[in-house]
Amino acid sequence: MRNKCSVILLGLALCSSAFAADGVGTPDSASTSAATSRNSERPDFSHRPGIAFTTSLLGFGGDFAMPVTRRSNVRFGFSTFSYSRSFDKDGVTYSGKIGLNSMQALYDIFPFGGGFHLSPGAMIYNGNQLSGKATVPGGQTFTLGGSDYMSDPSSPLSGNGKLGFSKAGPMFLLGWGNLAHRSERHFVTTFDIGAVYQGVPRTTLSFAGRACDSFGFNCTDVASDPTFQSNVLAEQAKINKSASPARFYPVISWGFGYKF
Repeated sequence: MRNKCSVILLGLALCSSAFAADGVGTPDSASTSAATSRNSERPDFSHRPGIAFTTSLLGFGGDFAMPVTRRSNVRFGFSTFSYSRSFDKDGVTYSGKIGLNSMQALYDIFPFGGGFHLSPGAMIYNGNQLSGKATVPGGQTFTLGGSDYMSDPSSPLSGNGKLGFSKAGPMFLLGWGNLAHRSERHFVTTFDIGAVYQGVPRTTLSFAGRACDSFGFNCTDVASDPTFQSNVLAEQAKINKSASPARFYPVISWGFGYKF
């Protein structure tokens, strides 16, 4: 009887060893597989957004970039700048102001996985414009639309003008630097060069007061003088033609950024 019991116990011990070797009934292999699956699904925590302070031909501003894929970002930015000065043209004194205000949206593509990028996009808001006030002291001669006039001393000529562009337009940049770089580095510098299409320039001029012929006779109110208004339109066309190269506005930008 003891021999039979010994044989049974020996058989149970061998079966237990075999099941343990096959991993049956042990949770270690299942938990390891689940952990591996979870790790493969875990997001890459180096894919973080970044911000930058920028200076460019569009003014001073900032950029914000967010990763989309391992080789692309979306980037939003804004720029602003203001400059004023006075100048004389054809006997008219202009107090001019250049106002640059814009917002951009770009899709940064890194074709080689490094810092070099291609960035198609758009200027989603274009507030770039040149505005100014015009004055002609009484008794002073000036030229408008190819015709000579004299500002009436009793009611000197004054006016306003503005040169603007389309409120939005396509934009394309290329450059170096990744504001949302997939690494542990936090600081980055960026450089971009390209252009934005602003559309054809649009000039508006308006004048008030009285103007005379070049000898100081035949003075009329310019607001109701069809000949004077025709010359105003001719002057607008002249300015638009001179400013037409600005429809393709160059963009050169430097930035210093931080990735969170």
